[in-house]
Amino acid sequence: MAKTTAPPSRSRRPTRRTDASTRRVDVQGWLGGVRLSGFMVIMLGLVVLAAFVLVPTVGTFVAQRQQIAALQQAVQVGKDEVATLQAQRDRWKDAAYITTQARERLYYTLPGEVIYLVVDDLPAAQRPQEQTDVSAGVEQTRSDWMTQLVRSVTESGLARTATPQVGVPDPAPTASTPAG
Repeated sequence: MAKTTAPPSRSRRPTRRTDASTRRVDVQGWLGGVRLSGFMVIMLGLVVLAAFVLVPTVGTFVAQRQQIAALQQAVQVGKDEVATLQAQRDRWKDAAYITTQARERLYYTLPGEVIYLVVDDLPAAQRPQEQTDVSAGVEQTRSDWMTQLVRSVTESGLARTATPQVGVPDPAPTASTPAG
């Protein structure tokens, strides 16, 4: 008896490679294979409706989560600041710290101590450059301050209003000035 083998499960066709530009797709055949039933149309409508309902809700949820994260960060910064201030307050309760600060900041000394302050203790590179004099000679103004004081007092006493009114323009200045 001769041995028979089963036929191959798929046909062996010669394969040939084609470029994507030369390959054609049968759109009409592809769309003809898609069958839409009434149930499928209803389900597709429900999916689209759910998307319209959920997208704004998800956007609001994401925005609220970002706000919560920002507020939590602000609370953490506040807690850190409170902790820093409490540590500083605890330092100021220590008498040795107060003494040190008084010596450094206010130059306080204990009885019998001598403190030396060094003026110009900066290196030469950090010292301010010498500035030139503003003017060569001292100039004197030619105004009499007493006359100006009397004129200012008399003009303020003769003024119609003590303060200008808001929104009302100032009246035209008068040409009468007291002789001085």
